[in-house]
This record gives sequence, C-alpha cells and structure tokens, in this order.
Amino acid sequence: MAAQNHLQITSPKENQVPEEHFEYSQKAQWLRAAVLGANDGLVSITSLMMGVGAVQENVKTMILTGFAGLFAGACSMAIGEFVSVYSQLDIERAQIKRDKATRGQNREHEQGNKEQLPNPFHAAVASSIAFSLGAIVPILAAALIENHEVRLAVIVAAVSLALVAFGGIGAFLGRSPMVKSCARVLIGGWMAMAITFGLTKLIGSTGLEI
Repeated sequence: MAAQNHLQITSPKENQVPEEHFEYSQKAQWLRAAVLGANDGLVSITSLMMGVGAVQENVKTMILTGFAGLFAGACSMAIGEFVSVYSQLDIERAQIKRDKATRGQNREHEQGNKEQLPNPFHAAVASSIAFSLGAIVPILAAALIENHEVRLAVIVAAVSLALVAFGGIGAFLGRSPMVKSCARVLIGGWMAMAITFGLTKLIGSTGLEI
C-alpha cells in the first residue's frame, strides 16, 4: 500500500514540470528572436547609411537610404519568417498525423500539440517590427545632426550603445556570459560598418559620380 501511494503522489508532479518548462522556453525563444531581429535591423541599416555617408554628405540622401533599407528589410524579414515558420508548421502537422496513425493519440493530446505550434503570421509581424525598431536608431541619429562628420560619429555612438543593449538582452535570455555577448555583438557591428564604409569610400574614390 505504501508503494502504491508513493506512485500516485509523484506521478502528477512529473507530468506538470515539462509543460511549465516548455512554456517558458517558447517565450524565451520568441524574445530571443525579437532581439536578433532588432540587432539585424540595427547593423544592416547602419552599415547601409555609413556606406552612403562615405561618398555623400547630404543628410536627406542618408535618411532616404535608411528608410528604403528599413522598408525592404522589414518586408524581407517578414516574408522569410513567414515561409520558415509555415514550413516548420507543415512538418510538425505531418509528424502529429504520423504519431496519431502509429501510436493512436487521443484528441486532448492532439489539441495540445496544435496549441504549441507557432503562428506564421505572428512570427512575420514580430520579426518585421523588431527589424524596424533596430533600423530606426541610426535614422533618428542622422536626422538630429547637421554636420556630416559629427553626424557619422553620433550614428556610430548611438548604434554602439544599442548594440551593447541588444547583446546584453540576448545574453540574459540565453543565459550566456554578459561581457562576451556584448563584446561579440559590438565588435561584429563595428566590423560591418567599417567594411561597408571603407569599401564604399574606395569605390567612390575611383571617380564614379553619385
């Protein structure tokens, strides 16, 4: 009797822990994806604007280029995320049907799996918004400064702070070393900006008119 009571008490607890853990992991993955999307928008649009700034001092040109990159990047991120998640959705649905056919799942278990599947529309919107939030940082920084040299410096400073912030958030969500994560994101962003600026400056110095 004592052994039977022990089994009845521990069995419900074992069934509850994985559900709570899975729900937390799902939320963390969404937040982590949003941080990565914002970081992508930040680095991509900043590099694009720095490249334009290497050969063009007109602030309107830089801002228009930034907005063009923002719109193109946000649409690209949304479409890419939608296709990716929808493909994952089809694979998981097919897996559920195979499991049901081979092991005979009940309706409650099947409905639980459907609720855990990602929503392609939500993923597309979240990815697009995250990219746009990151991309707007260099655009706002450029719009506030008139002098070209100071404008470039302010963009680099503002983006560097944002990169450190995104790196810190990503490290917190992924439970990775904070300093290493921030340094990795910051150095990567600096490299992207420097390479784009340098190559565009080199191309501009060949005599091509823009």
